[in-house]
Amino acid sequence: MTAEESVQRPKGNGFAQAIANSDQFRASTALGPGAFLDAGLPLLLFTVVYFVTDHNMTVAIWVALGSGAVLGAIRLFRREPLQNVIAGFVGLGLAAFLAYRTGRAQDIFLTGFAVNIGYGLAYLISIIVRWPLLGVIVGVVTGQGTSWRRDPALFRAYMKASALWVVMFALRLAVQVPLYLGGEERLGWLAGARLAMSWPLFLLVAYLSWVIIRPAFQAHQEREKALAAAQEDEPR
Repeated sequence: MTAEESVQRPKGNGFAQAIANSDQFRASTALGPGAFLDAGLPLLLFTVVYFVTDHNMTVAIWVALGSGAVLGAIRLFRREPLQNVIAGFVGLGLAAFLAYRTGRAQDIFLTGFAVNIGYGLAYLISIIVRWPLLGVIVGVVTGQGTSWRRDPALFRAYMKASALWVVMFALRLAVQVPLYLGGEERLGWLAGARLAMSWPLFLLVAYLSWVIIRPAFQAHQEREKALAAAQEDEPR
């Protein structure tokens, strides 16, 4: 890596870093190691323990919370941002509370549905108002700002890639909500679907987004550099 590339390397969102700096898609850049560890794992353990202990909700909840705490400690050891660790554990705690209050094991997945609905709507609305969320995120993290809106090719790339994320969130709901409505009999299938459609599906959509955005992003960066160089060469 050259000194110039080191200076320009953005900090923050891993996926934005992959878009801005990598000529090869790297899963470890797009998705932090903590996400590989805890995406759906506490809920999967909850489901296993719930059935093994003959539907003992209390034990299953404590196992899920305990695994969440251990995974949070691992993420802190890896020096991941504290707010990410806290947010993940608080989300797990809220899910466990809902299941405990209702007495329905499948309700531990409700917060996940809410998150997918929220993000899906955010991406969809951003496309409708023609401010694709991926463009906003990458623009902020890379320091590109809103210059991408003046580049038709890059604008279209952000629109197409943002639509992929809408599809991902919608697909998760389309598969998992019917399993949730199936009650306890489908709890194992729901936990499996939640795990399979977490980071594996995320990485697939992130890769496809990278394929769509990266060429237009590189071309935009080259034009911006050429323009800046031309302005510096102008007589004052």
